[in-house]
Amino acid sequence: MKNLAYIGNDDFSPEVNLTRYLQNIRRFPILSPEEEYELAKQYTKTKDKKIAHKLITSHLRLVVKVVSKFKGYGLPAAEMISEGNIGLLYAIDKFDPDKGFRFSTYALWWIRAAVQKYVLNSWSLVKIGTTAAQKKLFFNLRKMKNRLNLTDDRELSEDILKNIALTLDVSVQEVTDMNTRLKAHDGSLNITIDSNSDTGSELLDFIADSKPNQEEVLSRSEIMKQRRKQFVKALECLNQREKDILFKRRLSEKSITLDDLSKYYAISKERVRQIELNSIRKIRNQIMQ
Repeated sequence: MKNLAYIGNDDFSPEVNLTRYLQNIRRFPILSPEEEYELAKQYTKTKDKKIAHKLITSHLRLVVKVVSKFKGYGLPAAEMISEGNIGLLYAIDKFDPDKGFRFSTYALWWIRAAVQKYVLNSWSLVKIGTTAAQKKLFFNLRKMKNRLNLTDDRELSEDILKNIALTLDVSVQEVTDMNTRLKAHDGSLNITIDSNSDTGSELLDFIADSKPNQEEVLSRSEIMKQRRKQFVKALECLNQREKDILFKRRLSEKSITLDDLSKYYAISKERVRQIELNSIRKIRNQIMQ
């Protein structure tokens, strides 16, 4: 059930050759309702793979038909067909022929769900829909725009936004946000800028590297060493109490409060603050000399 072993060899794998795949699946006859029912009954009892093969191969064209409705999302048709085939496999394993529905009707739901899940997960690196309403909006907004002949990426008018929001039972803001996200499809940095060029330059080639080069890293390292030496030398101008207060107030991971230091040195909090500021001033003057 978890693989396409029922379907057969590479001739029936859309990733290998999509054109040949579409030609090969036409060989399989479409079952009549009676044949479909009998095969489903037998499979429910026996779980025979040969029976499953007949049911599945007769509905491979149904998967292709479902996938054709998602071609506007710019995703590989072969991969969507593979996902739809997986949905078909789940359908045959869970189908109950005694409930009065045709297998194709039941399988249609599983196929569409599998393809929709793939589109949602693959269309953007950013998660598109998390709630049922958002998923409905994602898959219906494009359809509604096509119906209204809004095939370009222009901004939607207030009236159109309200009309779509009312039809899909969502807020105007949700429609606006989803339309913006659909227009701003993820792009690849490996897209070739000029297909006619012999160099085949990619977008990535024109993005500046903001990281410092080796010379800059070395220079910064030397500067930091020099400043550290200057700071250590400047500390010599402070007495022990001034050093202790400065370190505990400014240079330790957890700063000690003025109140704690005033109690420790038996002086006022204001006096501790003055010593701290005077120590900083002394160090600054020492470094500037």
